[in-house]
Amino acid sequence: MRDAAFWVLATVAVAGGVTVFRVGSMARATFSLLASLVAVGLALLLLGLEYLGYVIILMMVMEMLVMAVFMVMYMMNPAGLMPMRMTHNARWAALVAGAVFVLLATGTFLLPEPVRHGRPPADPTHALGLAVMGPKMLVMMIIGVAILATMVSAVVLSVNRRHPGRGC
Repeated sequence: MRDAAFWVLATVAVAGGVTVFRVGSMARATFSLLASLVAVGLALLLLGLEYLGYVIILMMVMEMLVMAVFMVMYMMNPAGLMPMRMTHNARWAALVAGAVFVLLATGTFLLPEPVRHGRPPADPTHALGLAVMGPKMLVMMIIGVAILATMVSAVVLSVNRRHPGRGC
């Protein structure tokens, strides 16, 4: 059952990634990418990587929704739904993507598997948090608040303050 669910999620992730480049609007591409990344997060949950799975799902949902909001506010076409071409120089991009894929696939077969040194930690989530943040946790918390303040400021500055009848 878990194997079938994993393969369904993997298929959804790949299909969503392909759909990003096949649809004709930024809004649809955004939500296709969101579907793909949520499927990746759910697949990580199935693999027992709860922390990474939840982080990917939460971060991607918020990121894509913020991107959609800014896209609606700042794009000239309403809601990003008007047709547009999503690819540029498709032949060169396909050639580069194919070459990178072949290079990476060859590397996975030619390089030896890594050897584990030591034992896994008792609490992998705590160890991952220390490895990622370490002594920089306070800095990351401050940066998070600064990013939130920037987003709120951008929304406030983008609002049209002229209302009929107010005289400003």
